Amino acid sequence: MNLKQLISADFSGFVNIRSNSDPLLVEAYGYRDLPNKIKNNVDTIFGTASGGKTFIAVAIMKLIEEQNIGIDHPIDQILSTKLPNIDSSVTIHQLLNHTSGIGDYYDEEVLSDYSELWTDFPNYNIRKNGDLLPLFIDKKMTSIPGKTFQYNNTGYVILAMIIEELTGQDFDRYLKQVIFEPAGMHSTGYFALDRLPANVANAYIYDEKTAEYYTNIYSIDAKGTGAGGCFTTLKDLDRFWQTLFSGKIITKQAVELMQTMQASDYYGYGFWIAKSNEHAFPYMQGQDPGVSFISSYDQSVNRTITIMSNLGQDVWTLHKKISATLSEEENAVEK
Repeated sequence: MNLKQLISADFSGFVNIRSNSDPLLVEAYGYRDLPNKIKNNVDTIFGTASGGKTFIAVAIMKLIEEQNIGIDHPIDQILSTKLPNIDSSVTIHQLLNHTSGIGDYYDEEVLSDYSELWTDFPNYNIRKNGDLLPLFIDKKMTSIPGKTFQYNNTGYVILAMIIEELTGQDFDRYLKQVIFEPAGMHSTGYFALDRLPANVANAYIYDEKTAEYYTNIYSIDAKGTGAGGCFTTLKDLDRFWQTLFSGKIITKQAVELMQTMQASDYYGYGFWIAKSNEHAFPYMQGQDPGVSFISSYDQSVNRTITIMSNLGQDVWTLHKKISATLSEEENAVEK
């Protein structure tokens, strides 16, 4: 089985495939600094875009277990910030599984590119969750709460605001305290684009008009929020999956609930759900200008597949090809 053959010659990022803790392919490709030809390595820190929603969901489950809130708690009874256009009956449960019906500040049916958000509103102003309020405070409800699944970034910004309200600290500090530090994720965090630590991969966007690459520093939030923007490494993600499923961060029952399909056949609480060989497993994913990310964990075979690209390449098709190749190999062995 030569998994390396599946990786295109122009791929930039990393691929990490582990089965029963054994590395099947752990490889970095391309450059973290393209003009200076500084290569990516297995310790390079990459952006995850919306992949950070999983961490928000885990933190909310932690607060629920500690009885600070209930899964069916209406959010207007928690937040001191008034959101007059949001139905007062919207619950934590509905925010977690994207059935709240609230207006999304990044409506993908209206905008085709995340960078379009910053045409009239400078992205360098976005450094905390509250900074996004002007982008959604006046948006109307799009459906009745609990009725329809519609992927929603605003919902996870509000969940992060709830974390801050209940804990009295910035949401990323709370995530570090209850998730990143217990899991040994020492390179993971929400870093401002103008204050990045060492060994972070720049994310690049291709300009077809000039045939040049440019960085995404004017295309995404200056610092991540509840909607996404966490930075991490392949090793830290391995630690996250193993620690989460061990029950060290939240109980195993809570982890099971997170990966239970909710209003759709492909989403739980903060996790997307995939099916393979008649069983389901969770994955986290994200996409921003210059960023693409997917990481899955199939507990039934103890397999992790993580792919990140700092050129925004198609990691999803590659993930499917890798999964199919591994399944074919397993079936051949069984026969």
